[in-house]
Amino acid sequence: MNPIKVAAAKLGLQEDDLELYGKYKAKIAPEVWERVKDNPSGKLILVTAMNPTPAGEGKTLTTIGLTQALNHIGVKAAAALREPSLGPCMGMKGGATGSGMAQIVPAEDINLHFTGDMHAITAANNLLAAMIDNHIHYGNGLGINPNKIVWKRAVDMNDRALRNIVIGLGEGNGQTREDGFVITVASEIMAILCLSLDLADLEKRLGQMIVAYTYDGRPVTASELKADGAMALLLKDAIKPNLVQTLDGCPAFVHGGPFANIAHGCSSVAATRLALKTADYVVTEAGFGADLGAEKFFDIKCRSGNFTPSAAVIVATVKALKYNGGVAKDALQEENLDALRKGFRNLEKHIENVRKFGVPVLVAVNQFQSDTEAELAELRKLCVEAGVEAELSQVWAKGGAGGEALARKLVKLAEAGTSRFQYLYERELPAKEKIGRIVREIYGGADAVFAPAAERALKKFAEIGFGDLPVCMAKTQYSLSDNPKLLGRPEGFKVTIREVRLSAGAGFIVALTGDIMTMPGLPRVPTSEKLGEEFSERIRLGAGALEPVATV
Repeated sequence: MNPIKVAAAKLGLQEDDLELYGKYKAKIAPEVWERVKDNPSGKLILVTAMNPTPAGEGKTLTTIGLTQALNHIGVKAAAALREPSLGPCMGMKGGATGSGMAQIVPAEDINLHFTGDMHAITAANNLLAAMIDNHIHYGNGLGINPNKIVWKRAVDMNDRALRNIVIGLGEGNGQTREDGFVITVASEIMAILCLSLDLADLEKRLGQMIVAYTYDGRPVTASELKADGAMALLLKDAIKPNLVQTLDGCPAFVHGGPFANIAHGCSSVAATRLALKTADYVVTEAGFGADLGAEKFFDIKCRSGNFTPSAAVIVATVKALKYNGGVAKDALQEENLDALRKGFRNLEKHIENVRKFGVPVLVAVNQFQSDTEAELAELRKLCVEAGVEAELSQVWAKGGAGGEALARKLVKLAEAGTSRFQYLYERELPAKEKIGRIVREIYGGADAVFAPAAERALKKFAEIGFGDLPVCMAKTQYSLSDNPKLLGRPEGFKVTIREVRLSAGAGFIVALTGDIMTMPGLPRVPTSEKLGEEFSERIRLGAGALEPVATV
């Protein structure tokens, strides 16, 4: 692994442009943007996926491997990725730095504390929560109704016991009331960090956050509590993009990490626009399938950052096709062409979804050892029939060399200039109609059904001037519907909107469907158990933290 200044030099960045966090990690100084902002913009490539198996389909792996492959064929490319959350790292998913020969490094550092961004966001979130309760304790001059406080505390860990709590117990400890926690990556502050252009924009957005309502129904903002300045101070370094590298030294911006099933699922606007001014191609990801991450990438991130993507890559696997075709998880390694054909309808829907935005698309088949030649041949044939090119990706085993053919097809597609990017909906459309359009056009459902509480909230948001914001859908990643067991390409279903939340600082309305929660729980056997055992063995052998943990 080279010092990070070597990877930075590939982007035309000097050592003085870097704020070093050791030898292999750095933040980019704010003045760099002023120097490069007038450079021609590179081509923005989105990597998305079909609905996955519970194990995932290698979207981050493909993003990293494709970046390596582009550089391998002589294209100046950089990756733009999200930061991992400790919740899934210690829960079921594990780390988010790729694997095999397509990784970003130092993987262990990135997956754990990295440059402290997650901790800064957590601290800012909880400072605001403390200031709300402190304001009420000392007379409540703003007239906040304790039963109408909408701001939650946060922790970057999966902890179901914190979903609903009671605070203020004991004499002199403030007003007793119900409260709860969200995971840090679901905090509005995370979304704001990822959508802000700079520190001034960040502070402005923080001040606009609505945290509570008064007894007469008036919204109370963070700026009224005089919390925005201190929160911005806590985030003054977190807003700076992080730079690391792939295994073979390609630059990778890793900044911000909102979940894609409960938040907008994209890395920061600040890092992406910087990457576009310093590289010819920028490969970025949006979490989960095109029904979630891609839709929010196009309608929220691209709208906020004024980005125009040149092409998109949809990651598919034989396993996910068979899973969506009805094969049980423990039988996915067995050849089953009938299930593959049936499951292809799910991939076909995601291809259609990307094309609705006017973006040309390519399918990357992430190959597994269990894939048979017959299955791969059938998948290629189905793609041809669907009018889309597909290419095998072997980046896990071979790194950049394993994605060379994919990279060449991508460059040909992007250079053709056929992107006619458009949003799914106009900004002026009422939020309720936006949600209905997403359900019908992107999910393929019949329509959205709104719970009474959601109806009332949308009416309230419109009354206070926020009825036309973009919509961030919180939905299961396993199905096009809001039912995780409804696999493949279901039709005629309705999506129930049980709750809507206003993120006035981020600039969108969150619509919660199904049983999606903003605080996940740990699985029966969390990854942290295995990590602990491996690290204990390393200590016993005297390796300490110097050797990488393979499972992170």
